[in-house]
Amino acid sequence: MIFITAKFLIKPEHADEWPRIAGPFTEATRAEPGCLWFEWSRGVDNPQEYVLVEAFRDGQAGGEHVGSAHFKQAQQDLPKYLTSTPKIVSQSVDQDGWAELGEMKVDN
Repeated sequence: MIFITAKFLIKPEHADEWPRIAGPFTEATRAEPGCLWFEWSRGVDNPQEYVLVEAFRDGQAGGEHVGSAHFKQAQQDLPKYLTSTPKIVSQSVDQDGWAELGEMKVDN
C-alpha cells in the first residue's frame, strides 16, 4: 500500500472550520475504490495543525487519487486556508492495513 502522512498548518481564523472546509475533498477521497483510509487529526500542541493519515491500495490507486477531479478541485480551493505548503511523508509499505503495536499489547 501507499502510506501517506501530511501536516497542514491552517490560518488561525479557519482552524476550527477545517473539517467542514476539507469535508467535500475528504468524502470524495474516502469513496475512491483504492482508498484504504483518509483520516484527519488535530494537533494537541498546535490547534492550527491538522495531520492527515491516508493510505491507498497501491501506486495505481494513489495515482488515480492525484488525478481525480476532487483532488484537482482541492488544489484550487484549499491553499487559501493554509499558512504554508503542507509537509508530507509518502512510502510504499508491504502490508494492506494496520498492524498491532505489540509493545503495548492489551490483554482483554
